[in-house]
Amino acid sequence: MTSTAYVFPGQGSQVVGMGQALAAAYPAARATFAEADEVLGFTLSDICFAGPADVLTDTRNAQPAILATSIAAWRVLRAVHPEQPGPLCVAGHSLGEYSALVAAGALAFADAVRLTRARGNLMAQAGTDAPGSMAAVLKLEDEQVAALCRQAAVESGDVVQVANYNSPGQVVISGGTAGVAAATALAKAAGGRVMPLAVSIAAHSALMAPAAREFAERVAGTPLHTPHTPVIGNVGAAALTTADAIRTELVAQLTSPVRWTESVQQMIADGANRFVEFGPGTVLAGLVKRIDANVEVLNVAKPEDI
Repeated sequence: MTSTAYVFPGQGSQVVGMGQALAAAYPAARATFAEADEVLGFTLSDICFAGPADVLTDTRNAQPAILATSIAAWRVLRAVHPEQPGPLCVAGHSLGEYSALVAAGALAFADAVRLTRARGNLMAQAGTDAPGSMAAVLKLEDEQVAALCRQAAVESGDVVQVANYNSPGQVVISGGTAGVAAATALAKAAGGRVMPLAVSIAAHSALMAPAAREFAERVAGTPLHTPHTPVIGNVGAAALTTADAIRTELVAQLTSPVRWTESVQQMIADGANRFVEFGPGTVLAGLVKRIDANVEVLNVAKPEDI
C-alpha cells in the first residue's frame, strides 16, 4: 500500500520562470499568484515569472515567492485530481514549513504570505546588522560536524553551529564569518569537503536571535489552527499537533537547525513510502533519496507533472 508524504522546499530552490507554465495552464495556480500579489501590494508573480534573478533571490522576495509557487502546485494537483487521498503527513524544509502548514489547514495562505515576507525582511535586516556566512560540509558524520562547530566557536570566539542536517553526509553550518572559517578549517582537517554558500545571512544560527524576537510578535498576531494532517516540524523532527506548538516552532526555527534527516526518517517510520515535492526544484527529492533509497519520490512543479 502506498502512503504519501507531501514535502515543500525552502530557499535556494527559486528559479526565474517558476510557476509560470502552471499559471498559464491552470486557474488554481493563477488564483494563487493573484492572491499573493494582492496581499503584498506588488506583483510578486512578475518576479517569479520574469525575474530578474537578483531580485527573485533577495530573501525578502524569495520567501513568499517559493511559498506561492509551492502552494500553486499543490492547489492544482488537488483541483485536477480530487479523487486522490490526502497525504499521510506533510513537512517543509525551513521556509517550506509555511507551505506545509497551509497544506495541513493550520495557516491561511494569505497569512503565510504575510509571515514569509516579514520573515524575509527581518532575516535580511539581521544579516545587515550582523553579517555571517554558511557552508555545506560533506563526508562527515552529523555529530562530528556539531562537535567541530563547538570547538570552532571556542577557538574563534564567534558564533558557528549546524544549520541543516540535510541528509547523511550533508550538513550545513552557519554563523559569523570567523566562526564558519574556523569550522571550515577543522572540517577539512578531519577529511571533510566544504562548499561555501553564496549567502551573507547566517540562517538558523544565534545571529538570527534579534529577528526571532521581533518575528515572535508577528506570529503571535497570526491566526493558527490545529492541523488536519500531521506536520513534522524542523526543530523537533516530530508532529506539531497544536496551534501553540506551531507558534513555538516558527520562532525557534530561526535560530535552530533544520533536522531534515530525522524528519524524513520519522515520516517513513510513520508509514510514508512515497514523497511528493511541491514547488520549484528537486532538492528535497534528492535529499529524501539519500536518506532512504527505497522510497518513491515525485515532483510537482510543471503542467506535465500533474
